[in-house]
Amino acid sequence: MGVSGLLWAVRALVILQFVTGILGWGKEGHYATCKIAEGYLTAEALAAVKELLPESAEGDLANVCSWPDEIRFHYHWSSALHYVDTPDFRCNYEYCRDCHDSSGRKDRCVTGAIYNYTNQLSSLYQNSKSESNYNLTEALMFLSHFIGDAHQPLHVGFLGDLGGNTIQVRWYRRKSNLHHVWDNMIIESALKTFYSSDLATMIRAIQNNITENWSNQQPLWEHCAHNHTVCPNPYASESISLACKYAYKNATPGSTLEDDYFLSRLPIVEKRLAQGGIRLAATLNRIFASHVKIAQA
Repeated sequence: MGVSGLLWAVRALVILQFVTGILGWGKEGHYATCKIAEGYLTAEALAAVKELLPESAEGDLANVCSWPDEIRFHYHWSSALHYVDTPDFRCNYEYCRDCHDSSGRKDRCVTGAIYNYTNQLSSLYQNSKSESNYNLTEALMFLSHFIGDAHQPLHVGFLGDLGGNTIQVRWYRRKSNLHHVWDNMIIESALKTFYSSDLATMIRAIQNNITENWSNQQPLWEHCAHNHTVCPNPYASESISLACKYAYKNATPGSTLEDDYFLSRLPIVEKRLAQGGIRLAATLNRIFASHVKIAQA
């Protein structure tokens, strides 16, 4: 191997150290988001979703919501679509400024991907006579996953630390990085501490919160300004604000994150899972409602 080949291999290894952290809530978080969403789908939307799901889903959207993470090594082009980086310490998000990949190609970020896959699904369902050149099954799975990603605060984190991926910390006694803490470890600790290691119990607790404690907020979560089908920019703005207030705060390189951090951040994580689920359902309801109206007409 020549010098240039060796340098390429070293860079590849560095990227691989971060790639799993770059690409999403963990499997439990994505499953929870989509399972919550299923409970708020209209009959028409649920029928359309079931029609598009692959056989491996067994009729359950939640079963394939982690698919975009599982195929990342085959779909290399999709890596940049799981997140959007923002300027360090500004604590705000702007689509035109921030939505691009590392090569500067516009619209290649999580919010751009949400617009794209919404448009792909809508292109067929807004015109029942059209034929789509898109893989609508993949579009559904990508959209469901990316709406979840946009609600993980560090998926709209700082460019300088790759959304917390380069901030090495300890989660209790375990070595980790800050991004992985938010993707996986807060949820894993919650499952063990409060939910008897049962994800279904955690999901029911979040659903109860939606019904009992957040019911007055639910219409605001579902709403898209100007009757738009999807509106990911507010989700990203919320995420970077939460990243600054909660994720980055008291989580400097080398720090140990324990009960104080865990117990104060868990409510943020659970509410973001709830918001992601409600907004995914609202988006799918809007996409598939237009098809039903055309068919009835």
